[in-house]
Amino acid sequence: MLRLKQRADFLAAANGAKVATTAFVLQARERDDTGPARVGFTVSRKVGGAVERNRVKRLLREAFGAVAERIPADHDVVVVARPELRELSEREGLEGVQRSLTELVDKSGGSGEDPS
Repeated sequence: MLRLKQRADFLAAANGAKVATTAFVLQARERDDTGPARVGFTVSRKVGGAVERNRVKRLLREAFGAVAERIPADHDVVVVARPELRELSEREGLEGVQRSLTELVDKSGGSGEDPS
C-alpha cells in the first residue's frame, strides 16, 4: 500500500464516497489507473497540538496495516481523524484504534463505497 502525498490526491479522494464513525471519517474513490491502493491520513489541530497529532498519525499508520488488505487496488483512501480519536487512543491504545478502523472499513464495504 502506497501513501498519498499530493494535495490534489487528497482533494480528489474527498470528493468520493464517505463513511464516518465518532473517531474517523473514511473518504475513498476509485482511480482510473491501475495500481496498489494508496492511503493518506489527515489530523487537524482540533485533535491537539503537534505532539498529539504526530502520535495519532503514528498510531493510524500502524493500525491501518491490519486492515490494508481489505482496501481494493486502484483506490485512494483518506482517513480523517476526529478529536475523539485522541481520547480513544489514550483510553484503549493501538488495539482500540485498530478495532475502530476495522469497524469503519467493514461499514464501508471494504472499499470506502457508500453502502446505501
